[in-house]
Amino acid sequence: MLARFSSLVVLVLLLVIHAASVAADGQFVHQGFAAAGLALDGLAVVTPDGLLALTNATDQAKAHAFHPAPLHFLSESAAARSFSTCFVFAIVSPYDELSSHGLAFVVSPTTNLSTANAGQYLGILNATNGTSTAGGRILSVELDTITDAEFHDINSNHVGVDVNSMISAQARPAGYYGDDGAFRELSLNSRKSMQLWVDYDGEARQLDVTLAPVQVSKPKRPLLSMAIDLSTVVADPVYVGFSAATGVLLTHHYMLGWSFSLDGPAPPLDFSKLPVVPRLGPKPRSKVLYVALPLATALLVAASLAAVLVIARRRRRYAEVREDWEEEFGPHRFAYKDLFRAIDGFEDRNLLGVGGGKGVRRRGGEHRPPSTPEPRPAAGLLRRRGELLLVYDYMANGSLDRFLYDRSRPVLSWHQRHWIIRGVASGLLYLHEDWEQVVVHRDVKASNVLLDREMNGRLGDFGLARLYDHGADPQTTRVVGTMGYLAPELVRDGKATPATDVFAFGAFLLEVVCGRRPIERDGHGDPVVLADRVIERHRGGSVLDVVDPRLAGSYDAAEVTLVVNLGVMCLHPWPDVRPSMRKVVHCLDSGQPVPDVSPSYSSYSMATLMQIQGFGSHAMPHDQSATSVGASSSTVFSEGR
Repeated sequence: MLARFSSLVVLVLLLVIHAASVAADGQFVHQGFAAAGLALDGLAVVTPDGLLALTNATDQAKAHAFHPAPLHFLSESAAARSFSTCFVFAIVSPYDELSSHGLAFVVSPTTNLSTANAGQYLGILNATNGTSTAGGRILSVELDTITDAEFHDINSNHVGVDVNSMISAQARPAGYYGDDGAFRELSLNSRKSMQLWVDYDGEARQLDVTLAPVQVSKPKRPLLSMAIDLSTVVADPVYVGFSAATGVLLTHHYMLGWSFSLDGPAPPLDFSKLPVVPRLGPKPRSKVLYVALPLATALLVAASLAAVLVIARRRRRYAEVREDWEEEFGPHRFAYKDLFRAIDGFEDRNLLGVGGGKGVRRRGGEHRPPSTPEPRPAAGLLRRRGELLLVYDYMANGSLDRFLYDRSRPVLSWHQRHWIIRGVASGLLYLHEDWEQVVVHRDVKASNVLLDREMNGRLGDFGLARLYDHGADPQTTRVVGTMGYLAPELVRDGKATPATDVFAFGAFLLEVVCGRRPIERDGHGDPVVLADRVIERHRGGSVLDVVDPRLAGSYDAAEVTLVVNLGVMCLHPWPDVRPSMRKVVHCLDSGQPVPDVSPSYSSYSMATLMQIQGFGSHAMPHDQSATSVGASSSTVFSEGR
């Protein structure tokens, strides 16, 4: 028993002497860590095959592995001694180009870093920029795989030297310089083993850090060099080792071998004796999958991008402009996509006409928007980009002027004409008095009256319309409208009012009764004003002589006389004498005769001359109906719309 005890004491003494000699010599080599006797804490473990696994799949944790014996980094004169270390590491993540936080080689006055934080602090320091036991006197060389803006990291794949702070004093992108001097990048989390050298020259006071793949000899040019006097940084004695930390991604930090030496180069490592980095993730794919899967993925990505582009293009095509005030329109707000499809993409072949606006129809049929309460100027609207689109019910029979002047179309009966007149009059009454604002149409004429399948007349083309509040004074504008329908005072003062619409409506009444345009040319090319002809017959008591001869007497004489008298009243040169549209509608509905309005002026032309005398001849109704003021079409466009 005594012999055994003596042997045990001798063995312990030998181990102590060996440890002391190691500490004294300041040199060691670990070809794997099975017998290294490292001081471990946190997640750090040594696997049976000698691999030092600093971290595992645990998130937001830290690990430390230190050489157990302290080392004296300062000489008797308090100058920092030279040292050199080399280690082989691997950072393994299941995701390409993504990993958790990195690891670091650490020189610390203590192995107790329990107050340090994980994550971006790499288990070295904490939010107060130091640890209570270490006093902040820590040097580390970090291998960082995440960009931390808080610490001013240069990228997510760099090597840095940290002095008592997580903000690197110097940092460089991971890589190495070949013998040709060219820089070659390395990915720290590539799952491949790499080796790192940290060399300090105490005499030159310079710290060099060199990185390279395994099986590549140490590059002559270091990755970074830094002038530093470690005697002012580290305490004495110190411990050397490694620290690592995890974040939210599952990342493994492995150490395969480590050598260290004070006052001389670190001994080289024998790669054949180092443990193998375990594989993380699925087994290697077959060659077929290796080629087919990326190809299929590329095709899927291309198809997805194409789909995104198609959707984006469709959205741009059908994009609309909406503002808060438009919510009041409710169901009258149309979607551009619905209109685009209904009228076959706004193709020119579907164009019905061009004038104050652009009319289109659905190819091969008609498009009927949802019915809304009568009366209304339009069925709905749409605002898109810089455009305002008005949507009307489909008018199968086109405009009224085609039935009045196109001899190939059926002749409108007096009953149909009277019904159309009443419809237009009701529409103007609604615009002038029954809507929340006064709407002056400014272009009442037969070509702007549209007819549906039942020959109901509706006033269209509001491109020139003006709005103002009831009781307000209308603002002066430039003269717009069509020759033959322009009231004299409109030419004189430029104010569009309900009375100017009434004047145009009077010209429209005579146009419908007589089947003639307000201004035509005779056989000699001289202008003939329809109003003058009617006034002449009216004065002679032969009003029925002006009725469209195509009616061939098949009309109600009393109704014709009433309509002609209303037309003459509406065409009176003095706006105060003209009836309101409410009065006009009342006369049309009741059949009551209108007051005697025998003109006191000789002709419409002379009355117009008296009204606009002194205001120039540019608005004189002396030209044919197709001529306009300031435009080449039948409508005056002297101001923008």
